[in-house]
Amino acid sequence: MTVPVLSCLVLPDQAPAEFLARVRDAEQAGARTVWTYDHLSWRDLADGPWFSTVPLLAAAAGATSTVRLGAQVATPNFRHPVPFAKEVMTLDHVAAGRLELGVGAGAEDADARVLGQTPLSRKERADRFEEWATLLATLLEQDRTEFHGSFYSARDARMIPGCVQRPRVPLTVAAAGPRSMRLAARLGSAWVTYGPYRQSPPPQEWLAAIAEQSRSLDAAIAQVAPGRRIRRIAQVALDEARPFRDADTYRQFAENVAAAGFDELTVHWPRSDGRGVPAAALDMVVATHHGP
Repeated sequence: MTVPVLSCLVLPDQAPAEFLARVRDAEQAGARTVWTYDHLSWRDLADGPWFSTVPLLAAAAGATSTVRLGAQVATPNFRHPVPFAKEVMTLDHVAAGRLELGVGAGAEDADARVLGQTPLSRKERADRFEEWATLLATLLEQDRTEFHGSFYSARDARMIPGCVQRPRVPLTVAAAGPRSMRLAARLGSAWVTYGPYRQSPPPQEWLAAIAEQSRSLDAAIAQVAPGRRIRRIAQVALDEARPFRDADTYRQFAENVAAAGFDELTVHWPRSDGRGVPAAALDMVVATHHGP
C-alpha cells in the first residue's frame, strides 16, 4: 500500500542557527514541506524563547534550495491582511516560489488577547476568518485592491510585482466545521487537520475522525467547487508518540492515513525535549516514506 508524502514541523523556539540546521536536515531527509508555527507565543512554551515566523522563513529560504517552506497556521488574531500579504509576497520571492501558507481562524488563546482586542463570539470569529482569508487571497492575486468589509479595509493596496507562484502563494486552510470546510473548498490548494479537538485520542479514534473530516471536505467541495482537487494533510500532535513505537506500527499508521484519503502526513521534527518524532525513530519514519 502507498503512504502519504512526508512533511515536518520545526518549532520557532530554537535559536535561528539551530532552527536552520533542523530545516536543512529535513530537506536532506526528503521532506516535501517544512512548516513552522505562526504564533507570538505558544502554550507551555510561552515562557521560553520564541522567534518570529516571517524572518525565520526568509532565513530558511536562503539556507535551502528544494524543500517547500510554510507557516502553519497564520490567523487574524494578530495578522492584518494588507501588511501580511506584502510579507507573504516578498517571502515567495525570497524562496523562489517555494512558499506555502497555512491559514486558520485562530484559537482563543494568548494570540487572541495579546493586542487587547475585545473577545469575539464563535460566529464573529468565523465571520472574521472568512473575510480575512478572502481578502488575503485577493490581495495576493491582484496588483491593486480596494476592499471595505466588516473587519478589514484595504484602500488602493498595492501588491507589485505579485507572487512568483501564480495566481498566488497556495493556501493551506485549517478547517473542521462546515463553514470553514466550504472556505477551504473555495480558497485552499490544500487542507490541514489536526484531528479531533479531544486531547490525545487513541490512534484508531484519531484515524476515524480524520477520515470523517475528509468526507466532510468532499461534501463541501461538491457544494461550492465541484471537481476541485485539494491536497489533504494530516498533522500528528507534538506529544503523540504511539505511532512511532516501531517500524511496523508506523508503516501501518501511515498506510491508514493514506487510506483515509490523505496525501501528506506532517510530523514534528525530533526535539531536544523529547517531543515530536523520537530521535531514534527518525530514520524509520524517513525510510517508510522514501525507502532505504
